[in-house]
Amino acid sequence: MKQGPLNLITDVAGLRVGHAGDDRLRSGTTVLVGDAPFTAAVSVMGGAPGTRETDLLAPDRLVQQVDALVLSGGSAFGLDACSGVMDGLRAAGRGFAVGEARVPLVPGAILFDLLNGGHKAWTDNPYRALGRQALEAAAAEFDLGTAGAGIGAMTARWKGGIGSASAVLKNGVTVGALVAVNAVGSVTAGESRRFWAAPWEVDAEFGSVGLPSVLVGEEEPPLTKRKGEATTIAIVATDAALTQAQAQRMAVAAQDGIARAIVPAHTLFDGDLVFAAATGRREVTEADQFLLGHAAAVTLSRAIARAVYEASPRPGDLQPVWRDGLA
Repeated sequence: MKQGPLNLITDVAGLRVGHAGDDRLRSGTTVLVGDAPFTAAVSVMGGAPGTRETDLLAPDRLVQQVDALVLSGGSAFGLDACSGVMDGLRAAGRGFAVGEARVPLVPGAILFDLLNGGHKAWTDNPYRALGRQALEAAAAEFDLGTAGAGIGAMTARWKGGIGSASAVLKNGVTVGALVAVNAVGSVTAGESRRFWAAPWEVDAEFGSVGLPSVLVGEEEPPLTKRKGEATTIAIVATDAALTQAQAQRMAVAAQDGIARAIVPAHTLFDGDLVFAAATGRREVTEADQFLLGHAAAVTLSRAIARAVYEASPRPGDLQPVWRDGLA
């Protein structure tokens, strides 16, 4: 595997990503939108998820494709970002045709960032407007770290953020990952700055500081958040032609990427979730599908480390950013 040209999920042709955020609110929203509807699926492994329209993504449901996927801060309030994305897509004539009506299909997931020091005493839910803004900002290139859904994210030790990475396989298939990291667990080993994801790093994309020297079994990680206060929410995407069932298997395999990059992961206190997106531009064999799961897990691990590596400081931060950490 090698990085795609941008090392972003948008190396998967036909996909764009947009952010919108509010520094005073200390929160934001990120949207992945396709130039055309794409096959989507989901895998939920955390004990405290917050989602919208995920029932639609089961392989036995009527609709197999969606128009966009949303990752948002704001806890349950953030689910309203999907409504803003729907408004924008409907205005553009997008959506599932039901007679003369069109209904944009926009599943979403949220993370908890209500106790990060930002202004949360709003009268009207701000996330619908943020969703529309994020859709309007969607492009091939986008910021990492303290942006969009990652603006108010935190982890066990370091400030969290939004991350992305991509991989191009020898068979020509592209895989990308997009993730908002707000985990109970730690992305680095012990008191070091060494990422658990280090074995999968490509071209010093998150600092190349070396492999962890602490074994997982040597630590008993402290619980730094309460139930429902954390979540790692992600999207893995490919240009492969997959059924919804095949896309779901890719999402399940990608969950391993969370477990490799965050310790511990998939806890009762997290809402860990992975969406899968397949644009269908490249036919694949069963052997290719085997590689897709592996590539999705590796790429998601890299994206998680990049989220924390790229985080930037803001006044009032409750945690240090990785780049300002101890040597």
